Amino acid sequence: MKQYKKQNRKSAQPEADNAPGHLSGVSRGLALFLGAFSLLNIVGELRYRGFDANSWWVDFRPIEPWTARSFLALVSVLLICYAFRPVMRKWRRAATLVSVGLLLAVTLRNALNFYLLLRRGAIQADFPVAFSLFVGAGIFIVLLAALSKRAPLSGKAAWHANLVSIVTIAVCLVAFPLAQMFCFGKTDYSRPADAIVVFGARVYADGRCSDALADRVRTGCRLYLHGYAHTLILSGGPGDGQVHETEAMKQMAIRLGVPQDAIILDRHGYNTQATVNSTCAMFEGLGVKRVLAVSHFYHLPRIKMTYQRQRWQVYTVPARETYVLTKMPVYILREIAALWLYYLRPLLP
Repeated sequence: MKQYKKQNRKSAQPEADNAPGHLSGVSRGLALFLGAFSLLNIVGELRYRGFDANSWWVDFRPIEPWTARSFLALVSVLLICYAFRPVMRKWRRAATLVSVGLLLAVTLRNALNFYLLLRRGAIQADFPVAFSLFVGAGIFIVLLAALSKRAPLSGKAAWHANLVSIVTIAVCLVAFPLAQMFCFGKTDYSRPADAIVVFGARVYADGRCSDALADRVRTGCRLYLHGYAHTLILSGGPGDGQVHETEAMKQMAIRLGVPQDAIILDRHGYNTQATVNSTCAMFEGLGVKRVLAVSHFYHLPRIKMTYQRQRWQVYTVPARETYVLTKMPVYILREIAALWLYYLRPLLP
């Protein structure tokens, strides 16, 4: 019996020893991702105006921007230092705990604001989960690990923790835009505006709109017919055949009851960046100040970011889908890569 208990304790020992390594690895991976992403936004803003995308994950309003940016820079440095040197001196540990705790409080306030807007009917959400809750959970894990006092890991435990950190960062690179697509993309920010922009999609060789495009056009027309704006801008590129995407969109919009003189075509919408560039030029001439942008939910975070970099504040509206597209997983995976590419594009040669 004694020999059995001794063997049982030995077999349980590795699992207990790995627990600190798992927590340390996950927390350090989260800290490095959030710290590096935040700091890159702040530094990138110095090179390219409008690059800062920290509003993706934390909203400091009504705090002054320079105060919020200074605080976030400090937190970013502390998070990166923790990721590489988790065993801290007292002063750094105290500074890390206080700053990360304040950051957690801000994200929880952001989540509360989301649900207050939802309750008031200011927004509608098919996926009623605040993105800030995911961010807050990650920050809480970092805070929990920073609170614990453990001896430095060594040997296999240290190697295992580093591996967990790398895997955590890889997961964040996929989960971060994915959560944006579902939390932000599936939230309807409809409100009175000066113009509605509908982003194009495939038109078949016979001139028919694809189901995806039809969903977008129907949503844009619904907004127009409900009086949200008096101008409908249809943007797209060449179709599979002789019929241009915008022509097919226009014919469908007219059938749905939108007057022809309320429709403006943007025939240069070959991709998201091209649509944003050409429509922003239109806004100046039309005197447009507030814009509603319509596309599928997975596309909306990239649209929002691209307009923001042109100094335009748009409100996104997800297309009402008649059914879930069969290639939706492919579109979402492709959009994850596209979102990071668009994000980093201003810093690339």
